[in-house]
Amino acid sequence: MSRLKNHYEKSVKVKLMEDFGEKNEMAIPRIKKIVVNAGVGDTLKDKGALERAMAELASITGQVASVRKARVSVASFGVRKGMSVGLMVTLRGERMYIFLDKLISIVLPRLRDFRGLSKKSFDANGNYTLGIKEHTVFPEIDLAKTSPRGIEITIVTSSNNRKKSEKLLELIGLPFEKKE
Repeated sequence: MSRLKNHYEKSVKVKLMEDFGEKNEMAIPRIKKIVVNAGVGDTLKDKGALERAMAELASITGQVASVRKARVSVASFGVRKGMSVGLMVTLRGERMYIFLDKLISIVLPRLRDFRGLSKKSFDANGNYTLGIKEHTVFPEIDLAKTSPRGIEITIVTSSNNRKKSEKLLELIGLPFEKKE
């Protein structure tokens, strides 16, 4: 069992049940999955770049990425229907906790001028999305062999309540910015 999952099972669950006055542990919020997206529109000219981007995302997440194709043609972007425009990985279970632990303890502290995550990034259903401008902050990426690419990370929770999801992610250890 990963360190973060153990932390959730031992202390976060108990604290959430106390805070929300729940008696049933199935009623408290939990993380269902983490979805990692990366745009690869710049790889349209170079076919080898798509394979390199897939390999990098696989090394970051520990899981093979699926290629997302364009649904419609957009002439102004030079994109035709069926072209590869993105990569997506959905993490669940143990891999999800390992990735989240790495994100919290290694990646976020390495970001330049990092003062905490914004609480405004929650959607109406209690899911949290954050964007990282350069994927090179992950320790698996070799700076000499890649060009920086942005990635988007969405943490999907079982709660439909923004406040409950916020409390869950705060207790798990996501570093939200402090209000002064």
